[in-house]
Amino acid sequence: MKCIVGLGNPGLRYAKTRHNIGFMVIDELIKRHKWSLQKNKFKGHLTKERVSDEQIILLKPQTYMNRSGESIKELMDFYQLEPEDVLVIYDDLDLPTGKIRLRQTGGHGGHNGIRSIIDQLQSKQFNRLRMGIDRPKESVSVVDHVLGKFPKSDKVSVDQSIQKAADACETWFEKSFQEVMNEFN
Repeated sequence: MKCIVGLGNPGLRYAKTRHNIGFMVIDELIKRHKWSLQKNKFKGHLTKERVSDEQIILLKPQTYMNRSGESIKELMDFYQLEPEDVLVIYDDLDLPTGKIRLRQTGGHGGHNGIRSIIDQLQSKQFNRLRMGIDRPKESVSVVDHVLGKFPKSDKVSVDQSIQKAADACETWFEKSFQEVMNEFN
């Protein structure tokens, strides 16, 4: 069983913001496979599907970003998942908009969603797919930047990164995470 988690904040106020790009990748996977999310399980929206011989869970925590780890920990405990069975998709200020990077471990890098996951799991060992959102301009705070929507000028690169991230997730359905990193990094 593999679990793909897209991080974001619930509600229309946050839809399509940079901080919700993890949700956008989950939405793309849902659309591609014509799946649907069930509500209110493990403090999140999820679906459990079968792809070939693999059970796949897609999760969008509804705890707000700073408490994402609560939702993930509940799901992992219920299904007895190991950290290597989980892939977390999230926004990253240190990557240019449109770029993606996969890695198997690391710190939180100041990202409160990742900090929450590390705190809940008591481990840094889980798969990550980082989605570039670039740093804010000097006159914009980090909070305003991550909670802001992408400008129209970034639409093409953002859409391409969401497609590429969804492709990477689908590749992980069939291959090891190391192979996915080799192919998409």
